[in-house]
Amino acid sequence: MKILAIETSCDETSMSVIEDGTKELATTVLSQMDTHALFGGVVPEIASRMHIENITIVLDETLKKAGLELADIDAFAVTYGPGLIGSLLVGLMCAKTLAYIYNKPLIPVHHIAGHIYANNLEKPLEFPLLALVVSGGHTELVYMKDHYDFEVLGSTLDDAVGEAYDKVARVINVPYPGGPLVDKLAHQGKDTYDLPTPLNDDSYNFSFSGLKSAVINLVHKEKQNNREIIAENMACSFQNRVVDILTKKTINAASKLGIKNLIVAGGVAANSGLRESLSISCQKNNIDLIIPDLKRCTDNAAMIGAAAYYAYKKGDIAGLKLNARASIPLK
Repeated sequence: MKILAIETSCDETSMSVIEDGTKELATTVLSQMDTHALFGGVVPEIASRMHIENITIVLDETLKKAGLELADIDAFAVTYGPGLIGSLLVGLMCAKTLAYIYNKPLIPVHHIAGHIYANNLEKPLEFPLLALVVSGGHTELVYMKDHYDFEVLGSTLDDAVGEAYDKVARVINVPYPGGPLVDKLAHQGKDTYDLPTPLNDDSYNFSFSGLKSAVINLVHKEKQNNREIIAENMACSFQNRVVDILTKKTINAASKLGIKNLIVAGGVAANSGLRESLSISCQKNNIDLIIPDLKRCTDNAAMIGAAAYYAYKKGDIAGLKLNARASIPLK
């Protein structure tokens, strides 16, 4: 079954052809990062306009890479939420139009489900499993007992981990996109700043607002006292707190539930400090860890196509009245 998947939830225009949920025939990602870097972050209005400009270019390129025609496609899948509403609508209208013209099924995919299923392109998922979802808009622990069966055990009570990275990057003068650069700085510095461990309890929830505020307050205090902030050390101290709590709560959840399969999903899954910490902890606790290749951590349509196959098998097919959702729970 060949599925053409479309992902436009934020600032990447991406399409992919995925066969049977595991075989990637072709993927195209057209990033807007350089444009939004001029503004220090994603500007929703600009993002949606650029999606409109790029959508047919990406479609043509993806079909060319796959060596297919639209008539060869068995179903069309699309991210319908969560995300920037204007961006989502561009991809959604493209998918609905193609499904209507070619009289093929339209498969709605939750963006986070896509990130989780990026791992299925690396290695077939084994159940039961625990998924740590870490991105610019999400931080969640998700339990899955079977394909396309999601139970959110805990989530962030305020800022998502990727959002905290971007805000800390801004205050220590690291340019957009801040997350990867803070990760790089962290490996060049030392843990010298006294920062709190966020929401260090036995729950499965997370909180990064307090840690972010602690960094901001400390930076302001040091500036007022004419003391230099060592960006590398601040990045190291911040990342260590983040990685420690993410690792601790994830391993605790896996141990309490008796789960031996762990996957990591989302843009922050590319963080080298987190990858290293989880790898060491999973090895110590005899847990099988899957982390997707770096190219599949950030937003891409391959993950949407991988998820769509199992959504389709479950009977999750939408009509042409399907609408975009800026916020929607994973279920």
